[in-house]
Amino acid sequence: MGHKLLRLRRPRGASEVVSAAVVALAVLVLAVRMATAAGGARRDAWPFLLALVLLAGAIGAWWIARDMGRRRRDAERLAALRITLAEFDAMDDRQFEHALRDLLVRDGWPARRVGGGGDQAADVIGDHMHRGRIVVQAKHTRVGGKVASSVMYAVKGTAGPAHRADHAVVVTNGTFTRDAMAWGDRHSVHWVDRDKLRRWAETGTALHELLGLSARARRGRFKRAA
Repeated sequence: MGHKLLRLRRPRGASEVVSAAVVALAVLVLAVRMATAAGGARRDAWPFLLALVLLAGAIGAWWIARDMGRRRRDAERLAALRITLAEFDAMDDRQFEHALRDLLVRDGWPARRVGGGGDQAADVIGDHMHRGRIVVQAKHTRVGGKVASSVMYAVKGTAGPAHRADHAVVVTNGTFTRDAMAWGDRHSVHWVDRDKLRRWAETGTALHELLGLSARARRGRFKRAA
């Protein structure tokens, strides 16, 4: 078997940049000390060492500033995020889930996509400092498609036991049957149909305002399925 080549990746985030700069500085200091010890010119090497320290500091500061700038631009982009119904209709299931995740992040819910095999009726999960955890089940349909009550049952059954959710939401670019909406209203499974999705994504209304989600998380709300 051949040996695999090690590949170095670029530091990610301010903490990794600082760590990389510290390691690089330590290597430089060690190299200078070895060189001065061998040459017997320790005193003459200090100006060179100082220059290396300043250079490493400048590189580290540049990396941190660039990372902070990228984060700021990403935050500004998400704050202005608007998605039309036509754009939703043109998406596939995965793109729909990613779009809902971005909308949650826009509204202040640090969120991640978890959809896929064995997702236990949760495609996106977000955690809010004041509103707790939200579990979103995404149902992308063709225009005119309807989501049935069975989806609401599944979300209710796993939101608490599997995901420890405070809020459960089913989102579709289509509509819900009357039974599904009524069952969700009775059992605290929120639903976002095509009209609510437009208000959330196109007009910029925050999801917690749209659904009236409490600012105070109630952990364990979904522990028992009705």
